Amino acid sequence: FSGFWYILAVATDAPGFLPARDKRKLGAAVVKVHSAGRLQVAIAFSRSRGCQSQEVTLRKDKKKAVFRNTLKGMMGFHVLSTDYSYGLVFLRLGRATRIYKNLLLFHRQHIPSFLNLREFMDTSAALQLSREAAVLPKDASCAHTLLP
Repeated sequence: FSGFWYILAVATDAPGFLPARDKRKLGAAVVKVHSAGRLQVAIAFSRSRGCQSQEVTLRKDKKKAVFRNTLKGMMGFHVLSTDYSYGLVFLRLGRATRIYKNLLLFHRQHIPSFLNLREFMDTSAALQLSREAAVLPKDASCAHTLLP
């Protein structure tokens, strides 16, 4: 699952997470195995104040199939489904009583397949995130800030 990924769609229950429709761009993520049981994840998103990126080191939970770093507000990074050309990633972000659910569609290309989008929409509905789901426009200027 390591490497560069475009983030093609987002579903969330976090208020104000998605910028206005005319300011949305593709997101990106770079996932690297840092050491045994640790992932280095960098994510870039188009936000209301422009492109913002964050990098965090996540540790594998000993009891669940999830990575987390609670000090940085990453309560869970869980790959729900993948064939290594796409991935559905469920993020739980926040602190204490304010935890937000996010579903991301990762893809190696900047154009998703119909089946990948369908799986994303079905999963977002099952997670009760479909009211705030968006397929992001093909503008990759923000995503390319993470390229080496």
